Amino acid sequence: MKVVILGCGRVGARLANALDSEGHRVSIIDRNSDAFRRFLRQGFGGSAIVGIGIDEDVLRRAEIEDADVFVAATNLDNVNAMASQIAQTVFGVPKVIARMYDPIREEVYQTLGLTTVCPTIVGAETIRQMLSSHWRADVTAQIVGT
Repeated sequence: MKVVILGCGRVGARLANALDSEGHRVSIIDRNSDAFRRFLRQGFGGSAIVGIGIDEDVLRRAEIEDADVFVAATNLDNVNAMASQIAQTVFGVPKVIARMYDPIREEVYQTLGLTTVCPTIVGAETIRQMLSSHWRADVTAQIVGT
């Protein structure tokens, strides 16, 4: 599978490293070349492209025209949305995923047909479930103990 990732921060790099280790063809784009040295593992076999992820020439250098998947994982919602729309509409990438921090923006971009992941929602829901299971364990212990 050919994957193009925008954003070589902790999330983008972790995904790139994992997919590369699994044998996928990975290109990762970031405007800061230091990010590649900081976050990509030694021996990373993919391509690291310095540039802006909404620039069509940069996306072409990342071989987006052959991509099965595009993931926008920068820390900027608007950049992620714009790059994802370019990947989807200009280049016809079959699977496009955008990280959105703002839950309201996530809803808006979903109505535009983007697949999104919102760490704010995912994190809050995970914590709520952890608390919920803790409360159930406490109630169970009290019932069993009486």
